[in-house]
Amino acid sequence: MLQHGEFDFAQGDKIKEITFSSFFPKKYDPSYCRFSKIPDPMAAVNVLNRFLVSAEPVRLVISHTGINVPVYLISYNSSFRGGEPGDIYFELTFRTWRDAKLQGEGGTAIKASRSDLRTASKTYTVKSGDSLHKIAKLELGSGEKWQLIYAANKSVIGSNPNVIKPGQRLVMPS
Repeated sequence: MLQHGEFDFAQGDKIKEITFSSFFPKKYDPSYCRFSKIPDPMAAVNVLNRFLVSAEPVRLVISHTGINVPVYLISYNSSFRGGEPGDIYFELTFRTWRDAKLQGEGGTAIKASRSDLRTASKTYTVKSGDSLHKIAKLELGSGEKWQLIYAANKSVIGSNPNVIKPGQRLVMPS
């Protein structure tokens, strides 16, 4: 088993990162929605959370761009904006995925699947008006999980979980 992080070889394609931001609308709007059966924003957020903790690659397809590659999600941040209730804005970073191929004795190919290569834990930057309950609902799918966020960030937050400050970076529990 290889446990040395990312490898960089002089030949072949480099690992690429794909980053973009968008939003999950709460209500259908024909000016930017291509189909009327849009998913619930929280259900979409839950899918992204599963991708983030999964060690398995997913296929990223972005219409009309030529992007159709296996990737894994390495970074995901989301937020709400005033005046747009229910919409969830997000920023995603994917890294391209390839199986490592090694050559064994006698020139036989050995296929070694890469395990989880995420380089950083998911974080959330506190915004004005946030609470641990609100962040837990957005990031973990349930406001009742706020204690997990507090336990993972007690050194950042301090002794009172009801006092969080804009700009604090909180590590999300897996």
